[in-house]
Amino acid sequence: MRTRYLVLAVVLVIAVVTGVLIYQGNRTDTAGGGTVTVTSNVTVGGSTASGGSSVASSASSATSAPPSSASSASSATSAPPSSASSPQTSASTPSGTKPSNVPMTKLKPGDTPPQFIIFSFDGAGSHEKWQEFMAAAEKTDSRFNGFLTGLYLLTDENADRYTGPGHAQGSSSVGFGGTGEEVATLIEDLNEAYSRGHEIGTHYNGHFCSGAEPSGSVWTTADWNNELDQFFGFLENYKQNNPGVTLPDLTVPLDTIKGGRTQCLEGIWQQLVPAWKEHGFTYDSSMNSPTSGISWPVLRDGIWEFYMPYVYSPGFDGMVINMDYNMWVKYNGGANEPGTEADLRQKVYETYQFLYDEAYAGNRAPILVANHFNNWNGNSFNPAVLQFMENYCGEPDTYCTTYSDVIAWMELQDPAVLDEILNQGSVAAEAP
Repeated sequence: MRTRYLVLAVVLVIAVVTGVLIYQGNRTDTAGGGTVTVTSNVTVGGSTASGGSSVASSASSATSAPPSSASSASSATSAPPSSASSPQTSASTPSGTKPSNVPMTKLKPGDTPPQFIIFSFDGAGSHEKWQEFMAAAEKTDSRFNGFLTGLYLLTDENADRYTGPGHAQGSSSVGFGGTGEEVATLIEDLNEAYSRGHEIGTHYNGHFCSGAEPSGSVWTTADWNNELDQFFGFLENYKQNNPGVTLPDLTVPLDTIKGGRTQCLEGIWQQLVPAWKEHGFTYDSSMNSPTSGISWPVLRDGIWEFYMPYVYSPGFDGMVINMDYNMWVKYNGGANEPGTEADLRQKVYETYQFLYDEAYAGNRAPILVANHFNNWNGNSFNPAVLQFMENYCGEPDTYCTTYSDVIAWMELQDPAVLDEILNQGSVAAEAP
């Protein structure tokens, strides 16, 4: 589970900043096994941006790709927040895991909601990072989400058991699980995380993004169903898929996986929703927000969408998608610059501090800290996330928890009270 990233090129375009990265390694969360080109598009001077990790083979393919939030602002606003169909329910605790750390109490009209912070990690395959963040969360009885790449439950020698939609058998933009020992360690980490109350979600499988066509930006419902069928198959049949390898039992119930994040934040909403419903999903956190700032999630077509927020950051002195990779591109175009680690960490931490202060004193919308288990730019990001987790998760009326627990809390509220909460304006949408 090695996390080594080598930046080979950065392409800057007038309207779009594209950071081009080459990842090499055998076992990481956003790359592994071979060479992968990853880009991120950030619109300069607009109110929204597309980000995450977008794969492209050249600058032209990166800039010609559609925004990674394939559902446009118009499609987002066509389904306004609504709680009328939200059932009133109390949170139940699945067997083998800790109870929720969120007080499941109904608010009265005019009451102030708790401040939720949702930490999530795409890929979720690094043993070192799993242990590091679980130890940090334990100090304040906090929870977080690991969005697992399904291929990390396949050893490298069993890569041909995966065929991504439209791709060659055994092909992947992020490699596979490495050795049998590494897959066994990952299963143990997943079991431990689940037992501590952390939530496992999906980061799908092959991480095929714009430039590695056909990418998630053009996949149909049938393609997404195929990808999710394989994801759950890797979790259910991990022993059969790795013959001759001694593996522990995976104790994470498959029916507790209720959502995730698509590769590179790509996907067409109308194509994704039927696949999500087919697999019992209740939430997603892939779509770029149609508006700036931090706001409450939206119930769209029966799915709670936790939009990726485009926020003002005093550390970066401007707007940025609140995800580690996008911050890196904002900082220096995604270049690996030794000696800048401390400066970048401070800017990242200042961003989280500002978002917390704005939300806590404002609309109390959940703060999404979207990260990867990475060591980018000399490990510039995870130390800032750890510091934020340790310093703020124990603050009064503040709960660092999971997507599903926030949903359980929202659906417990009376519809009129929830509507009032959800329809507040955004915060951190501009410089104070």
